[in-house]
Amino acid sequence: MADTPEEELDLIAVGAHPDDVEIACGGTLARLTELGYRVGIVDLTDGEPTPGSPGPEVRLEEARKAGEILGVAMRENLNLPNRRLFDSFEARVALGKIFRRRRPKVVLGFAGKTVLASPDHYQAMLITDAAVFYSRLSKWDEYFDGLATHAVTNQLGFPIGLHGLDLPESSGYIVADIGTTLARKLESIAAYKTQFPPAKSGIFRTVEAMNRYQGATAGFEAGEVFVTYRSVGVGDLMKWASPAHGRP
Repeated sequence: MADTPEEELDLIAVGAHPDDVEIACGGTLARLTELGYRVGIVDLTDGEPTPGSPGPEVRLEEARKAGEILGVAMRENLNLPNRRLFDSFEARVALGKIFRRRRPKVVLGFAGKTVLASPDHYQAMLITDAAVFYSRLSKWDEYFDGLATHAVTNQLGFPIGLHGLDLPESSGYIVADIGTTLARKLESIAAYKTQFPPAKSGIFRTVEAMNRYQGATAGFEAGEVFVTYRSVGVGDLMKWASPAHGRP
């Protein structure tokens, strides 16, 4: 993964732990890199301690390998405390600094709570929401090291629940086509050997089935769902509603 410190990115996806982003939207990140977009991942914690891992160095190497499989241009870890991740001013500023440095047009983050899963996910959502806002606030140089303000163009949420069909409340939903990158998504998840040993191989069948179902709802071989917090507008209704018959 090439990582130029001040290189601007098109999109940043934020997870609480290494492997969150891969499970939620790895196929979309892989597809965007195929299309030539510069994509980054920010993990708020190193995910340690965790039962199957001997230590943070191993988990971070797994994250590096997963990012390489997806083709991301940058991956950063804020080293906030796993299992004790809370929305705080310091966490908001730390993530906001990355947005100001990397200047993404789009930010992806958690959408809603993940009941029966880590509460860090919900806290990550709150931190991401606030950091997007903080990134554009002027007259706050004392907290942002003099970094220029940056307004993120759009923010989307990724649901990560694997055991239910309900989606978080939102203005609407978008399905991204990952038919050509589902295999790379699954490969990136498999890079976390400490998290998904053979005894947990069912995760791959679950993720694949979910993505194939979500894609089928939009006419794709496989897809990933994103929550949109604003209405989606169209200039040519026919071109959107019937692409094959819309005006050239």
